[in-house]
Amino acid sequence: MGDSKRIRDLARELVASADDDQARLLRGSLDDPRLREWTYLPGDRDGLPYGDLDVIQRELVLELLDATHTDAGAATVAVAIEAERVRRRIGSGNLEMDSDIGPDRYWVRVLGDPTGGPSGEEPWGWRINGHHLAVHLMMAADRVSVTPHFVGAEPAEVRVGPQAGLRALGPEEDLARELLHALDPDQRRIAVYDDEPPKDILTRSDPVANPSVLPAGLSYADLTDPQRNLLERLVRRYLDRAPASYADACWREVEGAGVDELAFAWAGGPNRGERHYYCVTGPELLIEYDNTQDDGNHAHSVWRHLRDDWGADLLRAHYEAGHQAG
Repeated sequence: MGDSKRIRDLARELVASADDDQARLLRGSLDDPRLREWTYLPGDRDGLPYGDLDVIQRELVLELLDATHTDAGAATVAVAIEAERVRRRIGSGNLEMDSDIGPDRYWVRVLGDPTGGPSGEEPWGWRINGHHLAVHLMMAADRVSVTPHFVGAEPAEVRVGPQAGLRALGPEEDLARELLHALDPDQRRIAVYDDEPPKDILTRSDPVANPSVLPAGLSYADLTDPQRNLLERLVRRYLDRAPASYADACWREVEGAGVDELAFAWAGGPNRGERHYYCVTGPELLIEYDNTQDDGNHAHSVWRHLRDDWGADLLRAHYEAGHQAG
Protein backbone atom coordinates (compact mmCIF):
# COMPACT_ATOMS: atom_id res chain seq x y z
CA MET A 1 0.00 0.00 0.00
CA GLY A 2 1.03 3.60 -0.31
CA ASP A 3 2.28 3.24 -3.92
CA SER A 4 2.02 6.54 -5.81
CA LYS A 5 1.36 4.94 -9.21
CA ARG A 6 -1.43 2.82 -7.76
CA ILE A 7 -2.96 5.86 -6.06
CA ARG A 8 -2.90 7.75 -9.35
CA ASP A 9 -4.28 4.83 -11.36
CA LEU A 10 -7.16 4.24 -8.95
CA ALA A 11 -8.06 7.93 -8.90
CA ARG A 12 -8.03 8.05 -12.71
CA GLU A 13 -10.26 4.98 -12.83
CA LEU A 14 -12.69 6.53 -10.35
CA VAL A 15 -12.86 9.75 -12.36
CA ALA A 16 -13.39 7.82 -15.60
CA SER A 17 -16.23 5.85 -14.03
CA ALA A 18 -18.25 8.93 -13.07
CA ASP A 19 -21.22 9.98 -15.17
CA ASP A 20 -21.84 13.68 -15.80
CA ASP A 21 -23.91 14.24 -12.64
CA GLN A 22 -21.38 12.41 -10.49
CA ALA A 23 -18.46 14.22 -12.08
CA ARG A 24 -19.93 17.61 -11.14
CA LEU A 25 -19.77 16.57 -7.49
CA LEU A 26 -16.57 14.55 -7.66
CA ARG A 27 -14.27 16.90 -9.56
CA GLY A 28 -12.72 20.01 -8.03
CA SER A 29 -9.88 22.45 -8.46
CA LEU A 30 -6.79 23.07 -6.38
CA ASP A 31 -7.62 26.77 -6.74
CA ASP A 32 -10.89 26.31 -4.85
CA PRO A 33 -10.83 28.80 -1.94
CA ARG A 34 -12.55 26.15 0.16
CA LEU A 35 -9.57 23.81 -0.19
CA ARG A 36 -8.77 24.00 3.53
CA GLU A 37 -12.30 23.64 4.80
CA TRP A 38 -12.89 20.37 6.64
CA THR A 39 -14.68 18.90 9.63
CA TYR A 40 -14.95 15.61 11.47
CA LEU A 41 -18.42 16.30 12.86
CA PRO A 42 -21.64 14.70 11.54
CA GLY A 43 -23.25 16.31 8.50
CA ASP A 44 -23.03 16.59 4.74
CA ARG A 45 -19.86 17.57 2.91
CA ASP A 46 -18.88 18.90 -0.49
CA GLY A 47 -18.17 16.08 -2.90
CA LEU A 48 -19.72 12.93 -4.27
CA PRO A 49 -21.58 10.91 -1.63
CA TYR A 50 -20.22 7.41 -1.19
CA GLY A 51 -23.82 6.21 -0.96
CA ASP A 52 -24.48 7.39 -4.52
CA LEU A 53 -21.76 5.18 -5.98
CA ASP A 54 -22.34 1.82 -7.60
CA VAL A 55 -20.67 -1.32 -6.26
CA ILE A 56 -17.62 -1.03 -8.52
CA GLN A 57 -17.11 2.64 -7.68
CA ARG A 58 -17.37 1.94 -3.96
CA GLU A 59 -14.70 -0.72 -4.27
CA LEU A 60 -12.49 1.78 -6.13
CA VAL A 61 -12.85 4.28 -3.28
CA LEU A 62 -11.98 1.66 -0.68
CA GLU A 63 -8.97 0.52 -2.72
CA LEU A 64 -7.89 4.16 -3.09
CA LEU A 65 -8.22 4.67 0.65
CA ASP A 66 -6.09 1.58 1.27
CA ALA A 67 -3.48 2.68 -1.26
CA THR A 68 -3.19 6.07 0.41
CA HIS A 69 -2.01 4.41 3.64
CA THR A 70 0.46 1.85 4.86
CA ASP A 71 -1.00 -1.49 5.90
CA ALA A 72 -1.14 -0.28 9.51
CA GLY A 73 -2.75 3.02 8.53
CA ALA A 74 -5.29 1.31 6.28
CA ALA A 75 -6.21 -1.04 9.12
CA THR A 76 -6.75 1.89 11.50
CA VAL A 77 -9.03 3.61 9.00
CA ALA A 78 -10.93 0.39 8.26
CA VAL A 79 -11.63 -0.25 11.95
CA ALA A 80 -12.74 3.37 12.42
CA ILE A 81 -15.21 2.96 9.55
CA GLU A 82 -16.47 -0.23 11.18
CA ALA A 83 -16.83 1.56 14.53
CA GLU A 84 -19.02 4.12 12.79
CA ARG A 85 -21.20 1.30 11.50
CA VAL A 86 -21.44 -0.08 15.03
CA ARG A 87 -22.56 3.35 16.24
CA ARG A 88 -25.37 3.30 13.69
CA ARG A 89 -26.32 -0.27 14.59
CA ILE A 90 -26.54 0.71 18.24
CA GLY A 91 -28.81 3.58 17.23
CA SER A 92 -31.02 1.22 15.23
CA GLY A 93 -31.32 -1.23 18.13
CA ASN A 94 -30.01 -4.13 16.00
CA LEU A 95 -26.35 -5.00 16.62
CA GLU A 96 -26.14 -7.82 14.09
CA MET A 97 -23.52 -7.17 11.42
CA ASP A 98 -25.99 -7.83 8.58
CA SER A 99 -28.54 -5.31 9.87
CA ASP A 100 -29.64 -2.64 7.39
CA ILE A 101 -28.05 0.66 8.41
CA GLY A 102 -27.76 2.19 4.95
CA PRO A 103 -24.58 3.18 3.11
CA ASP A 104 -21.52 4.65 4.78
CA ARG A 105 -21.78 8.46 4.91
CA TYR A 106 -18.59 9.76 3.35
CA TRP A 107 -17.94 12.24 0.56
CA VAL A 108 -15.20 11.97 -2.05
CA ARG A 109 -13.49 14.62 -4.16
CA VAL A 110 -10.69 14.52 -6.72
CA LEU A 111 -8.94 17.89 -7.04
CA GLY A 112 -7.07 18.57 -10.25
CA ASP A 113 -6.02 15.97 -12.80
CA PRO A 114 -4.80 12.63 -11.39
CA THR A 115 -2.94 11.97 -14.65
CA GLY A 116 -0.57 14.75 -13.60
CA GLY A 117 -1.33 16.76 -16.74
CA PRO A 118 0.87 16.87 -19.86
CA SER A 119 4.07 16.60 -17.82
CA GLY A 120 2.72 13.88 -15.54
CA GLU A 121 3.98 15.94 -12.60
CA GLU A 122 1.21 18.51 -12.12
CA PRO A 123 -0.14 18.57 -8.55
CA TRP A 124 -3.51 17.04 -7.80
CA GLY A 125 -5.22 15.57 -4.79
CA TRP A 126 -8.07 13.51 -3.48
CA ARG A 127 -9.91 13.49 -0.18
CA ILE A 128 -12.50 11.54 1.70
CA ASN A 129 -14.44 13.18 4.51
CA GLY A 130 -17.24 12.15 6.82
CA HIS A 131 -18.03 11.66 10.48
CA HIS A 132 -14.77 10.77 12.23
CA LEU A 133 -12.75 10.44 9.03
CA ALA A 134 -10.85 13.12 7.13
CA VAL A 135 -8.02 12.10 4.82
CA HIS A 136 -6.45 14.65 2.48
CA LEU A 137 -3.87 13.45 -0.03
CA MET A 138 -1.90 15.75 -2.31
CA MET A 139 0.48 14.50 -4.97
CA ALA A 140 2.97 16.05 -7.38
CA ALA A 141 5.01 13.67 -9.53
CA ASP A 142 5.58 10.80 -7.06
CA ARG A 143 5.69 12.91 -3.88
CA VAL A 144 2.70 12.90 -1.55
CA SER A 145 1.40 14.48 1.64
CA VAL A 146 -1.60 13.34 3.65
CA THR A 147 -2.35 15.93 6.31
CA PRO A 148 -4.56 17.01 7.96
CA HIS A 149 -5.20 13.37 8.83
CA PHE A 150 -8.05 12.73 11.26
CA VAL A 151 -9.42 9.42 12.52
CA GLY A 152 -12.03 9.12 15.26
CA ALA A 153 -14.07 6.32 16.75
CA GLU A 154 -17.49 6.32 18.41
CA PRO A 155 -17.47 4.07 20.33
CA ALA A 156 -13.75 4.08 21.01
CA GLU A 157 -14.19 0.56 22.34
CA VAL A 158 -17.11 -1.58 21.21
CA ARG A 159 -18.54 -3.06 24.41
CA VAL A 160 -21.66 -4.84 23.15
CA GLY A 161 -22.65 -7.14 20.33
CA PRO A 162 -20.65 -9.48 18.10
CA GLN A 163 -17.79 -6.99 17.67
CA ALA A 164 -17.21 -6.33 21.35
CA GLY A 165 -13.57 -5.47 22.01
CA LEU A 166 -13.01 -3.60 18.73
CA ARG A 167 -10.77 -0.54 19.35
CA ALA A 168 -9.97 1.56 16.30
CA LEU A 169 -7.42 3.73 18.13
CA GLY A 170 -6.28 1.23 20.75
CA PRO A 171 -2.53 1.49 20.00
CA GLU A 172 -2.68 5.31 19.94
CA GLU A 173 -4.24 5.26 23.41
CA ASP A 174 -2.19 2.43 24.90
CA LEU A 175 1.24 3.73 23.84
CA ALA A 176 0.54 7.17 25.30
CA ARG A 177 -0.70 5.68 28.56
CA GLU A 178 2.35 3.42 28.76
CA LEU A 179 4.54 6.51 28.43
CA LEU A 180 2.54 8.33 31.11
CA HIS A 181 2.93 5.44 33.55
CA ALA A 182 6.67 5.26 32.79
CA LEU A 183 7.19 8.83 34.05
CA ASP A 184 8.49 9.47 37.55
CA PRO A 185 6.53 11.83 39.84
CA ASP A 186 8.57 14.90 38.93
CA GLN A 187 8.20 14.24 35.21
CA ARG A 188 4.49 13.59 35.59
CA ARG A 189 3.99 16.95 37.33
CA ILE A 190 5.28 18.59 34.15
CA ALA A 191 3.55 16.34 31.62
CA VAL A 192 0.10 16.29 33.26
CA TYR A 193 -1.15 19.85 32.88
CA ASP A 194 -4.73 19.35 34.13
CA ASP A 195 -6.80 16.76 35.95
CA GLU A 196 -9.76 17.65 33.72
CA PRO A 197 -9.28 16.91 30.03
CA PRO A 198 -10.65 19.21 27.30
CA LYS A 199 -13.90 18.19 25.64
CA ASP A 200 -12.26 17.81 22.23
CA ILE A 201 -8.96 18.20 20.44
CA LEU A 202 -7.86 21.79 20.94
CA THR A 203 -7.06 22.62 17.30
CA ARG A 204 -10.49 21.35 16.20
CA SER A 205 -10.84 21.59 12.40
CA ASP A 206 -8.91 24.84 12.06
CA PRO A 207 -7.73 25.32 8.45
CA VAL A 208 -4.29 26.24 9.80
CA ALA A 209 -3.27 24.45 13.00
CA ASN A 210 -2.14 26.76 15.79
CA PRO A 211 0.32 24.97 18.11
CA SER A 212 0.21 27.82 20.62
CA VAL A 213 -3.17 26.59 21.90
CA LEU A 214 -1.53 23.38 23.15
CA PRO A 215 0.20 22.88 26.51
CA ALA A 216 4.00 22.96 26.60
CA GLY A 217 4.37 19.46 28.02
CA LEU A 218 7.43 17.44 28.99
CA SER A 219 10.39 17.63 26.64
CA TYR A 220 11.96 14.62 24.97
CA ALA A 221 15.27 15.93 26.32
CA ASP A 222 14.01 15.32 29.86
CA LEU A 223 13.09 11.66 29.25
CA THR A 224 15.12 8.54 29.90
CA ASP A 225 16.10 6.36 26.96
CA PRO A 226 13.22 3.87 27.48
CA GLN A 227 10.77 6.78 27.78
CA ARG A 228 12.18 8.34 24.63
CA ASN A 229 11.64 5.07 22.82
CA LEU A 230 7.97 5.12 23.83
CA LEU A 231 7.52 8.69 22.62
CA GLU A 232 9.22 7.88 19.32
CA ARG A 233 6.95 4.85 18.86
CA LEU A 234 3.90 7.00 19.59
CA VAL A 235 4.91 9.61 17.02
CA ARG A 236 5.73 6.95 14.44
CA ARG A 237 2.33 5.35 15.03
CA TYR A 238 0.78 8.52 13.58
CA LEU A 239 3.35 9.13 10.86
CA ASP A 240 3.08 5.53 9.73
CA ARG A 241 -0.51 6.11 8.69
CA ALA A 242 1.03 7.73 5.60
CA PRO A 243 2.83 6.07 2.68
CA ALA A 244 6.23 4.96 3.91
CA SER A 245 8.24 7.48 1.88
CA TYR A 246 6.33 10.42 3.34
CA ALA A 247 6.29 8.96 6.86
CA ASP A 248 10.07 8.50 6.75
CA ALA A 249 10.59 12.01 5.37
CA CYS A 250 8.49 13.47 8.20
CA TRP A 251 10.51 11.55 10.78
CA ARG A 252 13.77 12.79 9.24
CA GLU A 253 12.40 16.31 9.63
CA VAL A 254 11.78 15.63 13.32
CA GLU A 255 15.35 14.41 13.69
CA GLY A 256 16.71 17.32 11.66
CA ALA A 257 14.90 19.89 13.78
CA GLY A 258 16.11 18.11 16.90
CA VAL A 259 14.21 15.26 18.53
CA ASP A 260 14.75 17.07 21.85
CA GLU A 261 12.17 19.59 20.62
CA LEU A 262 9.37 17.02 20.87
CA ALA A 263 7.13 17.35 23.93
CA PHE A 264 4.37 15.24 25.46
CA ALA A 265 1.44 16.50 27.53
CA TRP A 266 -1.49 14.73 29.17
CA ALA A 267 -4.75 15.75 30.87
CA GLY A 268 -7.35 13.67 32.67
CA GLY A 269 -7.31 10.27 34.32
CA PRO A 270 -4.30 7.96 33.99
CA ASN A 271 -6.23 4.69 33.83
CA ARG A 272 -7.98 2.98 30.97
CA GLY A 273 -11.66 3.88 30.88
CA GLU A 274 -11.07 7.33 32.38
CA ARG A 275 -11.57 10.46 30.30
CA HIS A 276 -8.24 11.69 29.00
CA TYR A 277 -6.37 13.75 26.41
CA TYR A 278 -2.79 14.00 25.20
CA CYS A 279 -0.77 15.86 22.60
CA VAL A 280 2.69 15.69 21.08
CA THR A 281 4.24 18.83 19.65
CA GLY A 282 7.38 19.53 17.66
CA PRO A 283 8.77 22.13 15.27
CA GLU A 284 7.04 20.56 12.26
CA LEU A 285 4.26 18.40 13.68
CA LEU A 286 1.30 18.39 15.99
CA ILE A 287 -0.54 15.32 17.26
CA GLU A 288 -3.67 15.35 19.40
CA TYR A 289 -5.82 12.62 20.88
CA ASP A 290 -8.84 12.85 23.14
CA ASN A 291 -11.18 10.26 24.57
CA THR A 292 -13.50 12.39 26.68
CA GLN A 293 -17.02 12.33 25.28
CA ASP A 294 -19.59 9.62 26.05
CA ASP A 295 -17.97 8.97 29.42
CA GLY A 296 -14.58 8.31 27.88
CA ASN A 297 -15.67 6.07 25.02
CA HIS A 298 -15.52 8.43 22.05
CA ALA A 299 -12.06 9.14 20.63
CA HIS A 300 -10.56 11.66 18.23
CA SER A 301 -7.04 11.68 16.82
CA VAL A 302 -5.36 14.09 14.42
CA TRP A 303 -1.95 14.55 12.84
CA ARG A 304 -1.09 17.96 11.40
CA HIS A 305 2.08 18.94 9.57
CA LEU A 306 2.65 22.55 10.56
CA ARG A 307 4.35 23.47 7.28
CA ASP A 308 3.02 20.91 4.80
CA ASP A 309 -0.70 20.59 5.61
CA TRP A 310 -2.75 20.51 2.40
CA GLY A 311 0.40 19.68 0.42
CA ALA A 312 1.78 23.18 0.87
CA ASP A 313 5.35 22.02 0.24
CA LEU A 314 4.38 20.22 -2.97
CA LEU A 315 2.39 23.16 -4.29
CA ARG A 316 5.09 25.66 -3.34
CA ALA A 317 7.82 23.64 -5.04
CA HIS A 318 5.69 23.15 -8.15
CA TYR A 319 4.78 26.79 -8.54
CA GLU A 320 8.31 27.98 -7.83
CA ALA A 321 9.66 25.59 -10.47
CA GLY A 322 7.06 26.82 -12.95
CA HIS A 323 7.93 30.43 -12.24
CA GLN A 324 11.64 29.78 -12.70
CA ALA A 325 10.94 27.90 -15.92
CA GLY A 326 8.95 30.88 -17.16
